[in-house]
Amino acid sequence: MRPQAAGGGRTAGSQAHNVCRLLTRRAHGFYTRDAGVAHRRNLGLLRKIICQEGTKFKNVWTTHSASPIAYERGRIYLDNYQCCISSVAQEPRVLYQKPKCSKSEKIEDALLLECPLGEMLPSASDYKSSLIVLTVQNWLLRLSADSGEILEKIYLAGSCCKFRYLSWDTPQEVLVVKSAQNKLPAAAQQADIQQSVLFYLAVFQVLPLSFIGMLEINKKIFGNSVTDVAVSNGILIVMHSMGLVRLYNFQAISEQFMEQRFDLGHEFNWNGQVGVVGKYPFGLPCNIKITDTPPLLFEASSLENAFQIGGYPWHYIITPNKKKHRGVFHICSLKDNALAKNGIQDMKCCSLEPDWIYFHPDMSGRIIHVGPDLVKVLKLKEVKNNTDQMEIAEDFTIVANRENSVNNTVTVTASGRVVKKRFNLLDDDPEQETFKIVDYEDELDLLSTVAVTQIGADGRAHLDFHCNEHGILLKSIPLLESWDVTYSHEVYFDKDLVLHIEQKPNRRFSCYVYQMVCDTAKDDECSSPEKTERMFCKKGGRIFEFI
Repeated sequence: MRPQAAGGGRTAGSQAHNVCRLLTRRAHGFYTRDAGVAHRRNLGLLRKIICQEGTKFKNVWTTHSASPIAYERGRIYLDNYQCCISSVAQEPRVLYQKPKCSKSEKIEDALLLECPLGEMLPSASDYKSSLIVLTVQNWLLRLSADSGEILEKIYLAGSCCKFRYLSWDTPQEVLVVKSAQNKLPAAAQQADIQQSVLFYLAVFQVLPLSFIGMLEINKKIFGNSVTDVAVSNGILIVMHSMGLVRLYNFQAISEQFMEQRFDLGHEFNWNGQVGVVGKYPFGLPCNIKITDTPPLLFEASSLENAFQIGGYPWHYIITPNKKKHRGVFHICSLKDNALAKNGIQDMKCCSLEPDWIYFHPDMSGRIIHVGPDLVKVLKLKEVKNNTDQMEIAEDFTIVANRENSVNNTVTVTASGRVVKKRFNLLDDDPEQETFKIVDYEDELDLLSTVAVTQIGADGRAHLDFHCNEHGILLKSIPLLESWDVTYSHEVYFDKDLVLHIEQKPNRRFSCYVYQMVCDTAKDDECSSPEKTERMFCKKGGRIFEFI
């Protein structure tokens, strides 16, 4: 008989097995005392509270601006990022207000940067959220998200190019700065001078911010028909005027054509120029020189260069490259270009605005197809008795509430006269409830939709939360402000916060902030604009409207 170990008769071997199992679970994030587990549990509780019947979302304050309004993780930015307001408290709290900047200091684009987990960083400020901003004079700045203080500054280049756009290659890890398309002055065009360099791309590793390289997109290498370029997930994406999309391995390009590596802040001697990397007036050297067409990974032709990759196994979505196929989507295997079974998705909409389709951001491999009155969530699955082919199946659908449809072709007047309409309403006619926005809240695992009905000048919208797994409606939040379908709108749902940003004509912007309130009493103030009393106050030189 084997000797028993102390504690319930478990042997040393079983204890060792349990320890190994615990360590394995801990490595996969299942350790019960881990902060991540507690965070997930808290988010689960928050989701239940939000979806309770007694939970309301109240419009706590509103502000207006003559310049675009941006939102990032509980912070509202106004006046070209010169003013930052916290949206967390029930009253607006100005985090910082900078003096009005000159046109030469205008910010062209910005991205929120958050510190990586489990890494040692060189500066204490690196552990706090910051903004990466690009100015009109080619300066790349890292600002404190809460104070606006400049933490780092890099000069990109002189007048040879104008950098305009920021994007992530790998989110929160690799940053891409893209120039506007190079165009010759009118005099040079008349003199028939040819411009071969179309775009410049500068690529950085973030936190700590380090320079990977700069390259030019030259039509002598990639062709005369290049219209745009991007870098995403290690892929260089080149778009052409005839709808062609070509993919290249960006890492292989940078390794093959890298002439010399440079570190920010170090002196360099490059093509006869001596200076400091990232400092004025020299900026960054163009150290990735593509001298030959790199190996092609993949190419596809799609209407307006619309091309997406996702799913499991990998698939891509395109629209056949003819205008008559607008609104028709083909879902094909990336491996062999084979069209999936039921892979042609066509809602046959008759609408002013086209339907749209994209891979679900929850990494489930599903696909979301949005039409005027229908949201379809599709999934990839193996064809029965044929494991080599995939088919598109419907997971669930969300349908707009059109019970009071006004699309009757025959009506009878009060006098009894029968009147026939000569036309039918469009599928996205404002008088019928129409989906305008579909989004996913990853932390709460909720699918959100914004549906709008507009009769005359009065438009009403509501934000609905659906179970991401089955599509069941869990919560509906009416938005108090009138919604004009001809204006541009953005709606953010961020845990216990709902934010509506509206752009009106003549560059007038409004921001409506809603916050979660738990009140079981019968109180209609959260959903009735007529019963609300409005007050005004001034903070940091800005007027806020309270309810």
